[in-house]
Amino acid sequence: MGDFNLALVIVAIVVCVLVFIFNLYLLVNYQHPDDKNQAYFPKFVVVLGLSVAAISILMLPADVANRQACQHAIYNGACNLTLPMKDLWLAIYIIDAILVFFVIPFAMFYYEGDQDKTIGKRIKSALIWVVTTAIVCGLVLGILYGVIGKVDFTVRHLSSSTVQFPSTFQFSSGQPCVSNGVRQCSAYDASPSSETTWTMRSTFPEYVVALATIVGSVLFSIFGGVGIACLPLGLIFSFIRRPKAVITRSQYIKEATELGKKARELKKAADALHQEERSGSKGRKWRKNMKALEKELFLLEDDVMALEEMYPQGEKAETTWAMTVLGYLAKLILGVFGLIVSIAWVAHIIIYLLIDPPLSPFLNEVFIKLDDIWGLLGTAAFAFFCFYLLLAVIAGAMMLGLRLVFITIHPMKWGGTLMNSFLFNVALILLCSISVIQFCSTAFAYYAQATAAQEIFGHTLQSLRGIKYLYKYNIFQIAFVVLAGLTFVYYAAFGWRRKKPSGRFQLSS
Repeated sequence: MGDFNLALVIVAIVVCVLVFIFNLYLLVNYQHPDDKNQAYFPKFVVVLGLSVAAISILMLPADVANRQACQHAIYNGACNLTLPMKDLWLAIYIIDAILVFFVIPFAMFYYEGDQDKTIGKRIKSALIWVVTTAIVCGLVLGILYGVIGKVDFTVRHLSSSTVQFPSTFQFSSGQPCVSNGVRQCSAYDASPSSETTWTMRSTFPEYVVALATIVGSVLFSIFGGVGIACLPLGLIFSFIRRPKAVITRSQYIKEATELGKKARELKKAADALHQEERSGSKGRKWRKNMKALEKELFLLEDDVMALEEMYPQGEKAETTWAMTVLGYLAKLILGVFGLIVSIAWVAHIIIYLLIDPPLSPFLNEVFIKLDDIWGLLGTAAFAFFCFYLLLAVIAGAMMLGLRLVFITIHPMKWGGTLMNSFLFNVALILLCSISVIQFCSTAFAYYAQATAAQEIFGHTLQSLRGIKYLYKYNIFQIAFVVLAGLTFVYYAAFGWRRKKPSGRFQLSS
């Protein structure tokens, strides 16, 4: 089998199993008590979606390791690669697209359906929505693929005459090939007029991946740009705004009474909305009130957690307070480390992607030097930087979701996450994971050269008709850096301040 590396296959299988077990652990510990021992189909979709997202992120380091199995080959096809990465990339992203646009919406429609209806009616209602979505998406994809589903490669015609090698000839950079006269190819000084466009039709799977990447790139540039700044700075300023001391019992009773009063008001509002839903009057006003109620519930839960932190109870109250203090110290350390990583990311984008020609390979060289120290060290660092981008996307989505009224809030809380929130966040992670991989394959093109991912995301995607200009002029990278800079400025100006009262329900200490 040539350079077939059995160890890489074993590692890939073990990692997939560990990812599945870890995602199952997250589901069990994050799920809401109301969803225990039920909603098995949404839970299966959540675990599958999280596993696909994690595996897709890990596939890029695997692609690099797979290419290194043939690093001594004269050309890419001179040995048998360990894994058929191009086929695996297309398969994983087709699964990704099916989950995001069909399976997860069906699971959400089914889960959020009227509980008073029979299972058959809930399935029928969910299928109607999903089939309608499938027809619309199919028509859009088919029309776009038929009209502009082509790849335009810019090529240059090169030709030269040759002569017999003279015995005194010495190869050098100034004498690249053999010819009459100055011994240079006629193609060596080819004029720009020799350029032409070579057009070919892309495969349909690659086109589906490309369009999904565009959708994900829009979300990635917005949420990722905001999140790359708010993720570390949010941890640092959380330490700055931490409770400095335990409050008195009288203060605790006063605040708990206010929170209890607010909880009763929210329960009355929830009952009224539920009655409107049962009567069939689910209009625009109802949806607006429901989103407002979700936001108030989220803020109320934050207030309750803050109150519990400021006044720990039980026999181990002192231990609980000590763990709270250590937790905020951990946030400070993680925040400082994350800030370094965020600055490195933004600097790398500017130095390597936005400046032409690049000033330096920067992080590419760092990964290569780490590989020289230990074979998997650079690959592990590479995987970490890719995962960090995905965490930044999630942090940015949560931050904007709390401030923009047109984004539904789906918070993830330990032991209190409903399946619809799980499904929404999994869809967001899956959609953005495609763009994270594409972004990383471009940002680390020097380190990940000659990989299957670079062939798909670096050559085909960036040459697709109608899409290539978004990448030619670095639209997504510029938006990412601009939003990151604005978020840094926002946190520098306002992040150190205490959280402003959320209505009349914020703690008053």
